Formats: sequence, C-alpha cells, structure tokens
Amino acid sequence: MIRWRRGEVVRIRREWPGAVELDVTTEDGSARALAYPALVGRPEPGDAVLLNTTALAMGLGTGGYAMVVAIPDRLPEDPHGPGHLVKARYTPLQATVLGADEQDSPFHEVLREADSLDGMPVIIADLHSALPAILCGLYGSHPPPRPAGPEDAEREPGEAREENGGRRPARVAYVMLDGGALPAWFSMSCAQLREAGWLCGVVTVGQAFGGDVEAVTLHTGLLAARHVLEADVAIVTQGPGNLGTGTRWGFSGVSAGEAVNAAAVLGGRPVAALRVSEGDRRERHIGVSHHSLTAYGRVALAPAQVAVPELPGDFGRRVTEQAEPLAVRHELVGVPVDGLYEALRDAPVRLSTMGRGLDEDLAYFLTSAAAGRHAASLLS
Repeated sequence: MIRWRRGEVVRIRREWPGAVELDVTTEDGSARALAYPALVGRPEPGDAVLLNTTALAMGLGTGGYAMVVAIPDRLPEDPHGPGHLVKARYTPLQATVLGADEQDSPFHEVLREADSLDGMPVIIADLHSALPAILCGLYGSHPPPRPAGPEDAEREPGEAREENGGRRPARVAYVMLDGGALPAWFSMSCAQLREAGWLCGVVTVGQAFGGDVEAVTLHTGLLAARHVLEADVAIVTQGPGNLGTGTRWGFSGVSAGEAVNAAAVLGGRPVAALRVSEGDRRERHIGVSHHSLTAYGRVALAPAQVAVPELPGDFGRRVTEQAEPLAVRHELVGVPVDGLYEALRDAPVRLSTMGRGLDEDLAYFLTSAAAGRHAASLLS
C-alpha cells in the first residue's frame, strides 16, 4: 500500500504558502518531493527525509511527487494553541486544527445559530481545475484591483463594495471538498488566487485541511464562507487530483451532486457548472461528461441552475442536446461565451485540466467560465 524510501534533500526547487518542492536523492535515483512544513517542518538541503514514493511510482499526473513524511533528525516543535478537530483521522499524519464550528472557536456562536446562506450563489463544479476559470467568468473584465481585506466585510450581506466611486468586485470564497487532495496547501492555484485577491479565503471541509477556515462538514463550510468570510459567492469543488474508475458511480465527482443538495437546503442558490471537453480522448467525457450527467441528474435531488454554454457549431449543439435531460429537475440557463476567452487568457494562474491548457481544451474552460458569468448576473 505504501512504498517507503529514505532520501536526502539536494535543493529547494520552489515554494508557495504551505508547501515546499524539493529535489531529493534516494536509492532509486533523483526525484521531486513535496513537503508541508506545517506537518513535518521545513526541509533544508542536506536533511535526511523519510518519503512515501507511492504516487511517484504510479506516475500520477497531478500528485506525482515523493511525499515527505518526516525529517527524522530534526522534528518540528509540538503544536501550540486551541483546536480539537482531527483531520486525516487515524492515519499516521492525522492533524489537529481549530474548526470554525467547534466550541473553542471565536466563530462558534455565529455558526451555532447560522442556518441560512441568505440566497448566496454557490457555484459547483466537478474538477479543481474549474476554479480559476469560474473566477474568470465571474469577474470578467473587472477583476479585483487588490487583495480583499477585512474592510470589505463591513457591509450588509450581498451589498456591493465601493472603491473610488466604482463598484467593488464580489467577495468569493472557495470551499474545498475532500474528494481529491486533502491538504489545501497542495494547490498552487489557491495560493496564487489568494495572493491576487481573487479569493477572500479557502474553507476546507470533511477530511480536507489547511484552509483559512476549517469546518467539519460541507454544510458548516458553506455557512462559514458566508458568515465568517463574508463571501458574496462560494465556489465548491474537490481538491486537485480527482479519482475516477470509468464506472457510472465510481468517481469522486459524485460529491458535486451532494453539494447542490447542501447549498439548496441552506437557502443558497446552486449554480451547476458542467464538465465539458472537446479535447479529452475518452468518449465518456466528450461533450458533457457522464460525471456531470450522473452527479446533477441522479445525485442532486434539489433543483439548481445549470449553466449551459452557448458554444458554436456542431459541438455546441451536441453540448446543448446532452444537457437537455437535466431539465427534468433543474433550470437550464443558456450563457453566452463571447469575451470569455480574453478573460481566461488573462487569468492570474496557469489554466490546465488533465494536462491540457486553454487552447488545447477551450470548451472546458469556457464552460466553467460560463457558470461564473451566470453567478455574477445573480448578484446584480
């Protein structure tokens, strides 16, 4: 189940908030490794490290790193401060965090009474790679000019902010499910989007951890996005590295349908982003993916607004026809895609899905951006 190796850190390749990428040597040769300093401490060149090389040996495209399990000769200090939520429970790297909804949290009283999202749009997508594309569609040609700050929360819920006489962009929180990566630190996109001010915060729910806010369930995670981070919009996807088996039900994106139900029961406005591809080699993902048809058509019991991109040509007609069965339960909303390519091209992070960039699978990114564009229309 686990392929263990001892290694030595050769150099630090790069780092971003929460993660450090390394070059290491092992008995098998050189490798890329990833460490989370909050869990194992910060590795330095020359350190001996204990590695889990399972994903590296499997050649996983998303998580193909040797993972640093420990720096045995230089253990980190014991954690300090409150926090009784244990995530990655009963694994060797279980971590204790302060949950926004637990009794020791300063937000416990807020969340103990919270029961509504106040009509907040909740955009739901299958893959983590949809996150920056959704934001491109939501912000369009008017992205945030600066990182969102605490002063932005000093307003009535849903009220647009003003800056220099103009309307401020929406305040957006990302709620990360635990179907992919558990540490939010693994996502370089999240770190860059936070730095650019495109996200006001990350909420990690279930077994996922490492967000700005921790929550026990998706329900309290959505409520925390609204009432703790003061978000106008929440985006819900799994973390990087989804799991699929080529079967009807055996894929981690089933959680997208469950997220529709959670958003609806809490009084949010679910907006479903379709997973669409013109570049995937697998027939089950060409046009509207069977993941979307199953998650929204079978798992989601509450109605959502499904953003259907108005793509050109025969492929666009195919997407529209494939989405039609979802109208039995949901409202299908046609969304123009004019101008979205330019917004996607100017994204503050690299766009990539399954190894394909913007121009290699344009339909995927336009479809995700269309969901963001529709959510923006709900705010106005």
